[in-house]
Amino acid sequence: MKDSVWKGCALGLIVPVIPGLLVWMLMQQVTALKEADLLLIGCVALNAWMMHYFFKRNQESTGRGILSVTFLWAFAFFAYKTF
Repeated sequence: MKDSVWKGCALGLIVPVIPGLLVWMLMQQVTALKEADLLLIGCVALNAWMMHYFFKRNQESTGRGILSVTFLWAFAFFAYKTF
């Protein structure tokens, strides 16, 4: 695969969404998990794993793209918890 910041941004946006939607639906259905927001952080933590993987494979630009989007996800989570 080609090393690209845009590929990293796309991966960083898409990968947490799928488990995030599943966790969100689970949180809505199970009353004990209504306040378990750490599950959503776990979905964003998938980006850290991917970033480590791409840095190990010497694809620095892809890892940097994932890192930049991870900051956006962290800001979105902060906004969700604050507002």
